[in-house]
Amino acid sequence: MALSERQLFLSKRLVSDSGIIDGGVLVDERGTIEQIVTREEANKIVADNDGKIKVVDGGNLALLAGVVDSHVHVNEPGRTAWEGFRTATSAAAAGGITTIVDMPLNSIPPTTTLENLKTKASSAEGNVYVDVGFWGGVIVGNDDSLRDLVKAGVVGFKCFLCPSGVDEFPNVGPEDLEKAFAALEGTGSVLAFHAELEDDSPPSKKKIKKKDPEEYQTYLESRPPNMELNAVSLIKDFVDKTDVRVHIVHVSSSEVVPLLVEARKARLAKGNEAWRGGVTAETCHHYLTFSADQIPKGRSEYKCAPPIRDKDNKEKLWDYLLEDKLNLVVSDHSPCTPDLKCSNNLEAWGGISSVQFGLSLFWSAASTRGLDLTSISKYMSSAPARLCGLQDRKGALRPGLDADLIFFDPEASFTVTTEIIRHKNKLTPYIGKELKGVVKKTYLRGRLIFEDGEVVENPQGKLLLNNI
Repeated sequence: MALSERQLFLSKRLVSDSGIIDGGVLVDERGTIEQIVTREEANKIVADNDGKIKVVDGGNLALLAGVVDSHVHVNEPGRTAWEGFRTATSAAAAGGITTIVDMPLNSIPPTTTLENLKTKASSAEGNVYVDVGFWGGVIVGNDDSLRDLVKAGVVGFKCFLCPSGVDEFPNVGPEDLEKAFAALEGTGSVLAFHAELEDDSPPSKKKIKKKDPEEYQTYLESRPPNMELNAVSLIKDFVDKTDVRVHIVHVSSSEVVPLLVEARKARLAKGNEAWRGGVTAETCHHYLTFSADQIPKGRSEYKCAPPIRDKDNKEKLWDYLLEDKLNLVVSDHSPCTPDLKCSNNLEAWGGISSVQFGLSLFWSAASTRGLDLTSISKYMSSAPARLCGLQDRKGALRPGLDADLIFFDPEASFTVTTEIIRHKNKLTPYIGKELKGVVKKTYLRGRLIFEDGEVVENPQGKLLLNNI
């Protein structure tokens, strides 16, 4: 639906590709960015149009590109009691996220065939407040479906090298990966990995069982950093044999980053022209916010896989992010019903809910480390958009891109309470935490969708798919 008029969004702190300026974003009737202008140019545009252009002046509020969260588990259909498209995208809009990309598992059916994608898209149609892209999945035996999913517009594919936690999305081994890489060669698509792989030797579960399962340390010891190292070592072997882009989701252990850097350098040395040599990696808000020593006994809302590790590890993740050895920061929003978050950390569902608060979580930490507002756009907007092949539509304030905008107060703060949570189940480790940075308004293609705590439109989001 077209807008009725052109608009000019103004801010004294506009976060553009060239830095933070006093200026504006000129948007056409289709909701596309026409031009980024200085304040002087903005004043001239207003004078020349004499009331024929709508001016939205944010004053001293920062004006940024909408966040792209490329790692969200919506779970609909099939596990809609855990989450759904309306609740997940409403929470995203409230958090300044204008595009989410849905993961292929936890829904029933999973997004592993074209027909399954159609089923999921049918559930989403008309029920999304922000734009939604989709990951496909690689499981045992579905390599013949991958190219059909590429044509349908999935942003890439995710696989597990260890059990996923749900029966309908089994993990893959080296033979399955050979087939998947062969199917994806030349497509330009990306294969993303849940990078944990157990040792060949059986784990010492007896030792774990003797320890208190309510203690977080017991769970932490059950998924050591070596599992991530094993997985990345296997992936690195494939990187040497293929040009298919690879991506590591939710890096928890800093120990794997040097291996990824080596793989990236080898690809770049061979002249691979893909972004970052086609070897990228993300980390998540919970790994940059918490450390294992902070997690109370019996509080499985902190449980995720891979696990939150120690404070030194957290600091190394920050170092690698700021050195551009890690490329982006996402939520890995993975909610469930409260009954699945029991006090037993070995049996509870492993997933953290945070999609609504990711921007403020990142800014709370980044601002204390001397980073400015451009870090939000770099790690949470432009890089996720690029990962998903959406860089010509999303992720930056640039002519020709969708006018997905947020007005953000970087000095304000708020406390996370159950009353303000918009995702379906109000369970998150961030309850009671004071966060810095408040999203005041969110615009999707120039249309206001969230303002001062309230979603203000019916669902206006689009599904980022080809005709299916």
